[in-house]
Amino acid sequence: MDFSNPDKLALLSPFELKDALIQTAKQSNRMMLNAGRGNPNFLATTPRHGFFQFGLFAMTEAERSYIYMKDVGGFPQREGIEARFEIFAKNNVGVPGVRFIEAAVSYVRDQLGLSAGDFIYEMCEAILACNYPVPDRMLRLSEKVVAQYIHREMVGEHPFIGHFDMYAVEGGTAAMTYLFASLKANHLINEGDTIALGMPIFTPYIEIPLLNDYNLVELMIDAPQENNWQFTKKELDKLLDPKVKAFFLVNPSNPPSVKIDDETLAYIVEIVKKRPDLIILTDDVYATFADNFVSLFALCPYNTILVYSFSKYFGATGWRMGVVATHENNVLDEKIANLPESLRKELDTRYHSITTEPRKLKFIDRLVADSRTVALNHTAGLSTPVQAQMALFSLFSLMDEAGHYKAEMKSIVLRRKQALYRELGLPMPHDPNSVRYYHLLDMESLAEQMHGKPFAKWLLKKMKPNEALFRLAEETGVILLPGKGFGTTHPSGRVSLANLNEYDYANIGKAIRKMATEYYEIFLKENGEDGRNAEKSAKAEKGEKADKSKKSSKK
Repeated sequence: MDFSNPDKLALLSPFELKDALIQTAKQSNRMMLNAGRGNPNFLATTPRHGFFQFGLFAMTEAERSYIYMKDVGGFPQREGIEARFEIFAKNNVGVPGVRFIEAAVSYVRDQLGLSAGDFIYEMCEAILACNYPVPDRMLRLSEKVVAQYIHREMVGEHPFIGHFDMYAVEGGTAAMTYLFASLKANHLINEGDTIALGMPIFTPYIEIPLLNDYNLVELMIDAPQENNWQFTKKELDKLLDPKVKAFFLVNPSNPPSVKIDDETLAYIVEIVKKRPDLIILTDDVYATFADNFVSLFALCPYNTILVYSFSKYFGATGWRMGVVATHENNVLDEKIANLPESLRKELDTRYHSITTEPRKLKFIDRLVADSRTVALNHTAGLSTPVQAQMALFSLFSLMDEAGHYKAEMKSIVLRRKQALYRELGLPMPHDPNSVRYYHLLDMESLAEQMHGKPFAKWLLKKMKPNEALFRLAEETGVILLPGKGFGTTHPSGRVSLANLNEYDYANIGKAIRKMATEYYEIFLKENGEDGRNAEKSAKAEKGEKADKSKKSSKK
């Protein structure tokens, strides 16, 4: 990697820059601490045990047919399957996962009011993967189960009228890809249109609209760090401009991992009342790390597309599972219905091979068809074993009414953040809206807290873009992603609190503090007496802040 051209390096996506940082760390012959990627190193075990045990039961069902042939089984049989499942559970009492699937079937029957036998049959057929996904949008009972989970986590106690439809997809990645393509195919966004992005945001939301596939104009809606990563009213008022066709955001945000507070949510609702034509896409993948979360999907269901992935909360990035949800009545279908006749005829031609009444086709079903280039709609749908595991993840969470799993997840990332700040030698910032999956380390803020404002200003002028990240990689083996790639305005590094052990975060804190100390020594040499005075002033200011903090806590 050529480090001599920082301007070119700054143009790289943070995920591509990560590879360069990794190569730098490897060359240093140090142990690498990759806190760049958000893949968690924890996972939910109970529903996985359940999946494998359900799979064993499904195999007994398959082997009931063609028993006279070696290595050949048949489809499970619906008749009597509930009784056979009960026998299987009794014969395997005490085996990890069996008690869970037994309780899951009971929950489906007694709490959700669904047929236990039908659910068992659907799960067996899904895990065996012996049939195409039918319905292609999502398996019938799995959709009902997952809908209950989504309702609990995204809507909670908020009043919600009507139902919503879901499409099971290959994680948030596929959701984004399919949605951009389908929004364009159905003339809901067109080349040259303006879309608003809630900044900071997951990098692909910034990069995709600029591709020549879309050529969209981006309007940034900033949630500044100075405002605790909340959108200001002034920024949100940009959405009142009728040229803004859609508003895309991640909530809780990526990378600050801060959920939108109640006041800001209420203001967005007021804007939507004034802009009933506005399309909102909310990516709520980190919502399950928050308490009492309420999604914009709950508050503005008519206008909002919900994207959710199971990857982070259940440690399931390899499963590639997520959902797209839209309310049964939504602005997308209304906009398509109100397109000029010439465009409606064009869409009639696009979808005529899959329905005799193309104009009645909902947007979410168009999404399914578009994901398979329409012509392959008959073989659309997420892998059925993935849908089965998704249903079991959902049931695991639904049955955990005391919230033990959520408490454990929150505890893991909190302890890691505490370890990081303990070794930085700084007080850990507290924000009631932070879910702590990621954390942004603002270089200017850290430098000022450690050695004062003059040093922080000097450091920003001294360092080239991403220089601190490459120095960390080269000298310590620590990998952080640049915050700028996610749309932050300050020089910063994104640290994932999900993918390393607690002591690793302590080592990251030590490494950052060591590098800051080295730069500070250079600062003192270059600035002579002025540097010493700045040091004294910083210490005095730090002492005053500490005194004020003590007095405030006593009050």
